[in-house]
Amino acid sequence: MGREWLRTPEEWGVEPVPPDRRRLRLADLGILWFSLGVGLLVLFTGALLVLLFGLSLFEVLVVSVAGSVIGSLMLAAAGNLEARHGVPTMVSLRPVLGRKASWAPSALNAFQLLGWASFELMVMGLGLGLVSGPVLGGATAYVWIGVLAVWVAILALGGPLVVVRIWLERVAVWLVLASTAYLTYVVVTDPVFAPSFFTPATAGDRPLGLALDLVIAMPVSWWPLVADYNRFARRPKDSFAGTFLGYTVSNSWFYFLGAGVLVVFGLAAESTDVMAFVGAIVATGLGSLVLLAIIVGETDNAFANVYSAAVSAQNVMPRAAQRSIILVVATASFVAGSFLASQGHAVSALYEGFLFFVGGVFVPLLGVLVADQIARRTYAESEFADTAPASRPIAILAWVAGIAAYFSITGIGLVGTAVMWVDGFVGSPIGAACPRSPSPADFTWPPRASSRPRPNARLDEPLESDYHEGSDTFRRECYHLGLRGR
Repeated sequence: MGREWLRTPEEWGVEPVPPDRRRLRLADLGILWFSLGVGLLVLFTGALLVLLFGLSLFEVLVVSVAGSVIGSLMLAAAGNLEARHGVPTMVSLRPVLGRKASWAPSALNAFQLLGWASFELMVMGLGLGLVSGPVLGGATAYVWIGVLAVWVAILALGGPLVVVRIWLERVAVWLVLASTAYLTYVVVTDPVFAPSFFTPATAGDRPLGLALDLVIAMPVSWWPLVADYNRFARRPKDSFAGTFLGYTVSNSWFYFLGAGVLVVFGLAAESTDVMAFVGAIVATGLGSLVLLAIIVGETDNAFANVYSAAVSAQNVMPRAAQRSIILVVATASFVAGSFLASQGHAVSALYEGFLFFVGGVFVPLLGVLVADQIARRTYAESEFADTAPASRPIAILAWVAGIAAYFSITGIGLVGTAVMWVDGFVGSPIGAACPRSPSPADFTWPPRASSRPRPNARLDEPLESDYHEGSDTFRRECYHLGLRGR
């Protein structure tokens, strides 16, 4: 094992992977995509199905499974089509959009991956701060974010084969399975679980279809980088089956588990801060160990974001050294993650808008890719090289039309989503003097679990005393105003 880590790994940029270097089996890819579906942010998104949509746990289960199946089918289909050619996802767009036109989705992909890595490092760093306690005072979380960024950079420099064969299969996936099984046991055996299964805990007013789309967006968010890893699959059918089975199981599991944590631990519906859910996990019997195991398993998510951001950049700058780009992306993710943690911004508003952006931009692009491959059936190897046409206007117009149709159908404007992000970074939602979300300095040690739901009360029925400026209820009302663009 030591020799494998010390050996300089092969660096695959945008060139096709030769067949004799495609070594990942169905089981390898299943483990990879199961692990990539695991994360604290996925738990938090599952809780949003209760908070924002007013779904019961039964409805969350149905929506989670249905959305995971649909989204994972799309993800697996894309990975299967691209695995035939052994090229990264952004390179696979060259025959569809054109060589130079593929730079646009490459830039958008690098942007979203930097965002994902920053969110991941922030949440994992704050989580480790809860586990360790404030051993370094207010700097504890930032030190952890730095340590995680270094580890993620090491994984990215090792590459997909090293991460899957050594880190995931020998260490991380087993810790994740054990910790998630324990947390699931705690949730489903709690006395609150059974009576709450068919009863909505909140009075959300958003359409069910949008909840389904929020679940589909999670696997689809991995589509722009699926071929960065599935190009190493031995056979296309291994790529499809491993991706579909692995991601469907973990995504369904974590969405439902996140909703269960919210309901069972009685987290107030007005608390839309991701760290409230992390604190609830820590407050369980073996919560610190559970959280630590989940974070260990989640490091591969940040690895994938950093590694694929470098690969996407190489589609625009093929002569740039991949290792240098990885170090730049990891450093930028550390800075952005630390900034988010220090400012304590409304992460939930940014995060939900982030998911809708991913769905609105990349789902239509996936549709264009699949339609083009069905129509043309096969591509010449030269179409993936620098000799490919600069652009294909019809495909570009189809992509733009798809983006417009998505935001028109969902009722969430692209400009409004961008304004919400900027507003979340520079202050509070427009038109409301909302307080910030908690920063590392706001957390107490040891963490305390939220109180149980009041008898005969819904989670979204706040006490009269809750309506004061600075309260969680006040923050939630401001948050909803921001999302609705008022």
